[in-house]
Amino acid sequence: MTAELRVDIEASVLDALDGLRLDQAAARLFPEYSRSRLQAWIKDGSLRIDGRSARPRDKVSAGEVLRVIATLADETHAEAQPMALDIVHEDDALLVIDKPAGLVVHPAAGNRDGTLLNGLLYHDAALSKVPRAGIVHRLDKDTSGLLVVAKTLAAHTALVEQLQARAFEREYLALSRGVATGGGSVDAPIGRHPVHRTRMAVHPTGRESVTHYRVAERFRAHTLFRVRLETGRTHQIRVHLAHIQYPIVGDPLYAGRAWMPAGAPDGVRDALRGFRRQALHARRLGLTHPDTGEWLVWERPVPDDMARLLDVLRDWR
Repeated sequence: MTAELRVDIEASVLDALDGLRLDQAAARLFPEYSRSRLQAWIKDGSLRIDGRSARPRDKVSAGEVLRVIATLADETHAEAQPMALDIVHEDDALLVIDKPAGLVVHPAAGNRDGTLLNGLLYHDAALSKVPRAGIVHRLDKDTSGLLVVAKTLAAHTALVEQLQARAFEREYLALSRGVATGGGSVDAPIGRHPVHRTRMAVHPTGRESVTHYRVAERFRAHTLFRVRLETGRTHQIRVHLAHIQYPIVGDPLYAGRAWMPAGAPDGVRDALRGFRRQALHARRLGLTHPDTGEWLVWERPVPDDMARLLDVLRDWR
């Protein structure tokens, strides 16, 4: 049986909202709910003005009462499954998780269970009432590091707005092939590859995508970059670094065939062959807390497998 939560809330239209469209006024009065949800409630008659139904574009007047009587069904339709989560921070509004490499974030074809979403539902059943169990942004399966989860509808709405406004601080460490002389930015649109549909590509019809990178450490044949995202497209860092000829070590989609630097000793060759995922880690996450307004930052070091590879490369200088 699908669990449901009853919503019965009301608010009076303030003088400052007089003359606004109903959907705009509702967004101001009920900020814990997304605009799309409020518009759906208006259209199905769950959100009314003084007891009467209206259209999203209808104007409201000061003193009128907006009331919502509706139900919230489970948003996820996924099974709760026990999972050891590396929780970096948790409070009433949000969770910050250090995701290990190999863990899929959302259920999809080929990965219907055993995902982070399944584990979150087991950790807190109330997340079933939040879209995608509160997951605001995702990391690729084989990318490790920090991501935030909203625990309430209000927090979800606020965090999504921050993400859309590019107000998150997201910094990654990426180990790439080739020795870079300096940092820079890649401003190149990304869209679905026109031929290989499982891949993304820099393409003139793609969506705006901006990545900033700087050198964190140089090796004999590799560079460790600190990468900051301005936008958040699928595979963005992987695509952009490959586009400027610094593909990420171990990337099965964008680094091409296996590559070994000339003159590499056996230990380096073994370490590179044994690293079977993209060497990409979300090391730093910053955002404004949706309840307190406080700016918060979390950092996590690279996981053991990537740390070992970096140590091997440091020994070969």
